[in-house]
Amino acid sequence: MRFPMLRGLIGAALLATTVAMAAPLPEAKPEYVGISSERLMRLTRVMQAAVDKGEIPGAVVMLARQGRLVYNQSFGMQDKAKAIPMRNDAIFRAYSMTKPIVSVAAMMLVEDGRMTLHEPIAKYLPEFKDMKIGVEATDPATGAMTFSTVPAKKPITVQDLLRHTSGIPYGVFTPIRFQVQKQYKDANLLDPVLSLDAFSKQVAQLPLCFEPGTSWEYGHSSDILGRLVEVVSGEPLDVFMRERIFKPLKMVDTDFHVPPAKHHRIAQNQIDPALGKPADLLDVTRPPAMFAGGHGLVTTAGDYLRFAQMMANGGELEGARILGPKMVAYMASDHTGDKISQSSSFYIPGPGYGFGLGFAVRTATGHSQWPGTIGEYNWGGYAGTAFWIDPKEQLVPIFMMQAPEQRLQYRILFRDLVYQSLIM
Repeated sequence: MRFPMLRGLIGAALLATTVAMAAPLPEAKPEYVGISSERLMRLTRVMQAAVDKGEIPGAVVMLARQGRLVYNQSFGMQDKAKAIPMRNDAIFRAYSMTKPIVSVAAMMLVEDGRMTLHEPIAKYLPEFKDMKIGVEATDPATGAMTFSTVPAKKPITVQDLLRHTSGIPYGVFTPIRFQVQKQYKDANLLDPVLSLDAFSKQVAQLPLCFEPGTSWEYGHSSDILGRLVEVVSGEPLDVFMRERIFKPLKMVDTDFHVPPAKHHRIAQNQIDPALGKPADLLDVTRPPAMFAGGHGLVTTAGDYLRFAQMMANGGELEGARILGPKMVAYMASDHTGDKISQSSSFYIPGPGYGFGLGFAVRTATGHSQWPGTIGEYNWGGYAGTAFWIDPKEQLVPIFMMQAPEQRLQYRILFRDLVYQSLIM
């Protein structure tokens, strides 16, 4: 009786290995979808050269077109200090690539009819009922900077959280409202030890940089959006996202921390020459006190590709319907227009881009310093992760590394090398 049982256990182990190593999407040769294998080799050479020169520790790159995976490569080291080679299923800190996913979670509740975009968030989070705007002025007599607050004329809406027009900053970028930014920085909100509920109440005690709905300001809006999802759904954010997004999309390695059995797959950064040591990154080996909708997720390139391909498909992947196609198109439209100022502290989307509901959205063929197509939408993460979705080209590229100091350089290089590979 022991041998059939042993064979069954071995078979189960082999099946688990097969599932773990399976490609995240159906595979195809590049030429089948209008991509040149020869030109893709330029991407391979550049990534390998970056590792050889020590500019980045390692990376995982995936490229899908027409729903088929045509490029799936890992480079360098997953953990350079321990000499662990990079693997395709390495787990990365997503940082701000959490924001698009929590935005989808919020829009699922909109589709459920449980909230609408025009509603003040104070309807669900009463701590945001009477917000103040920070006002700075120069005393003409002394030249000293004065600071005061005035009541906000408009409430923060659900749409404001999704498009970063709430007036809530991060407190770490070049300040437009110095005193407001300083208060956020002094509150140490990027490293909270509070619950998401307590965090939300703490943010609500601070003044806003701008009148809600008037200016794009990168900040804690997505964290508050995560709290909104909790209150409206009646579930903790991690539970809602796991049940409504990760499980249906088979994103098996995406969560707010890495369980012990997967610690050996965590990608690490290397020494930053400017610091003389590795940049401090989130400790993702333990469950966090707060499920940060702005920066808290860990994921793999394959998992994130499945999320992005779902969006590219109009909200569905392999029979799992997450959003309706009209809602996806709405999220991927520019929600800033001419009435929302882009002159705040640091307009991260850059020239040629507006901002939708959780994504930067390309509005012009030119203007930007990198190639793209009108209607393309994207975002990236602090430690070096990046992705975009190009509906016209049916293109979904994913780039994962943990090298904060090199993130902009390699995002642009990656874009150049992906677009040059297209021959149809």
